[in-house]
Amino acid sequence: MTFSLDNENGVPIYRQIIRQIEFAILSGRLCSGDRLPTIRSLAVELKINPNTIAKAYGELEIRGILVTQVGSGTYVSDKKPEKEEDDQARKIRETMEHFIQEMSGLGVDVPALKKIIRDYPG
Repeated sequence: MTFSLDNENGVPIYRQIIRQIEFAILSGRLCSGDRLPTIRSLAVELKINPNTIAKAYGELEIRGILVTQVGSGTYVSDKKPEKEEDDQARKIRETMEHFIQEMSGLGVDVPALKKIIRDYPG
């Protein structure tokens, strides 16, 4: 498995690692019983702190996605990760929640808000 990290997108590195492992499992590139790279070897390969890898592996282990066998390594478990909503869907939902709160603060109720959106010229 090859990891691709982006230091510019604002997503913490450990979270990027988690997402990539989850995606690899969901897409079938990683299967139950597959061994993951050691924390040390992956840290060297990605040129990041081993604690970052340990944090990602640890979170996945807590969720039951990975299992660590002392002296043997870290493996993919039988449990599949749950699909998270994608970034765009999350941003849209958060923007809408903020917009609705702002409109509510201005005294605009939902029927009036629907009309405003429907009649908006843009």
